[in-house]
Amino acid sequence: MAKTDFNDRMLSLGLARVSEAAALASAGWIGRGDEKAADQAAVNAMRDQLNKLDIRGTVVIGEGERDEAPMLYIGEEVGSGTGPEVDIALDPLEGTTLTAKDMPNALCVIAMAPRGTLLHAPDVYMEKLAIGPGYRNGVVTMDMSPSERVNALAAAKGCSTHDITVCVLERPRHEEMIAELRTTDCAIRLITDGDVAGVIHCAEPDKTGIDMYMGSGGAPEGVLAAAALKCMGGQMFGRLTFRNDDERQRAKNAGISNLDRVYTRDDMVTSDVIFAGTGVTDGSILAGIKREVGYLTADTILMRSKTGSVRRMSYRNPV
Repeated sequence: MAKTDFNDRMLSLGLARVSEAAALASAGWIGRGDEKAADQAAVNAMRDQLNKLDIRGTVVIGEGERDEAPMLYIGEEVGSGTGPEVDIALDPLEGTTLTAKDMPNALCVIAMAPRGTLLHAPDVYMEKLAIGPGYRNGVVTMDMSPSERVNALAAAKGCSTHDITVCVLERPRHEEMIAELRTTDCAIRLITDGDVAGVIHCAEPDKTGIDMYMGSGGAPEGVLAAAALKCMGGQMFGRLTFRNDDERQRAKNAGISNLDRVYTRDDMVTSDVIFAGTGVTDGSILAGIKREVGYLTADTILMRSKTGSVRRMSYRNPV
């Protein structure tokens, strides 16, 4: 089917229902200490809703390989079997630990684009760099050191490095990078999990206080984050990193020949895309699931790159 058949306007509300269903299903596991149960609840609900959409969908970013994932594995076909052929990138519960511990910024996220237009990122690490909209192309690059990036962004923003805030995933592998960032006098917001949300923070610096994201995290999450930034505006770069030959082979199996390539946002998402995310726990992007007597209320963001529209919706659901 031709890419022009991708009816993003008609599909977008259906995509919001998918992320909402996953968030509502996982709500009962918030703060319960059971990551697997929370994730499974989100997976089941997301899959059920996807199969109600009139699409011929293939999961290209999912829960893992077919033999390792209970559902929504890479390569799984979803949808009613009629309608446009689409690629789907999803994380039914981005922040399983955050949900289990009732910590901020757990999200259910999903992106959809015409078939063949989302990077089939292998399940390896990706070094990531992202900034928000309004800057010239190349103001920061992957070749710069962390301190050079902060200085360059401050100059472009017309402020002191003291006024720049960088979001970093708190991991031992980032200790040297964090130490170098400290030398610039920038602020660092450390997050424990959820680097899709971390990247999205850059798109709304006035709201989130985050100017830049950097560090390594999952490559599949990088594609999801790129989809969100394509809708909201901003620049993102990613480069796959490998710990062993098995991971290099995994990349080759995914069709990647240049293992050193630096991907831009538009390399990872080459066409129009729609993105939906629903808050599970409270965060700086979305409110979490709210409980009232007889109701659950979900907060969702729905975006289309074709129009640059960002829609925020509150869904009050009787239970």
